[in-house]
Amino acid sequence: MNRPLRGLYAITPDIPAETPDSADRRLIAQVTQAIAGGARLIQYRAKDLDEARRHAQAAALARLCDATGVPLIINDDLELALSVGAGVHLGRDDGDPAAARRRLGADAIIGVSCYDSLDLALTAAAAGASYVAFGSFFPSTIKPRAARPTPDLLTQARARIAVPLVAIGGITPQNARLLIAAGADLLAVITGVFAAPDVAAAARAFSQQFEPGLRPPEHP
Repeated sequence: MNRPLRGLYAITPDIPAETPDSADRRLIAQVTQAIAGGARLIQYRAKDLDEARRHAQAAALARLCDATGVPLIINDDLELALSVGAGVHLGRDDGDPAAARRRLGADAIIGVSCYDSLDLALTAAAAGASYVAFGSFFPSTIKPRAARPTPDLLTQARARIAVPLVAIGGITPQNARLLIAAGADLLAVITGVFAAPDVAAAARAFSQQFEPGLRPPEHP
């Protein structure tokens, strides 16, 4: 990794379109805007596409990310990550991070979802994870039934885990500083960036929350 993992972690949405080509163009255009707005990490997440379409999109994103110096992470698919030269993000049932580390090599970024479990995070970090992710911290339309930790979990994890901490779930520029102040290094966002009419401006609003001197709002 060439620079610390800190800032906006933009996760791609499912993009409906009349044709695959238009979906691909829209995806690349939106990710380009997110990077222009300051995204420091991109995750490709596509649950409903066939293998050929996923590979084509991931390869195009890998070229974009390589050109802009922003790491690309593939959600839940180690083989796809290997094929396009990206990192991987693993969920509860997506395999062992130590095995992924052996396959991807020492420099690859490997993330692990830890939901609301500090024990899972400790295990993942010990197994070689590059970052651990907690959430959903706020109500999320993507995963409405997800675990709901409090920001205090980030504080507990920061005291015991050296790798970067990712916060996900219903994050907005208005609540982001609470999570950063609690210990989050990265804010993982889908809807708040990619559903915005101006993706670059939305990404910039999140990226600015990491600027020094900003104070978190008071807890309600």
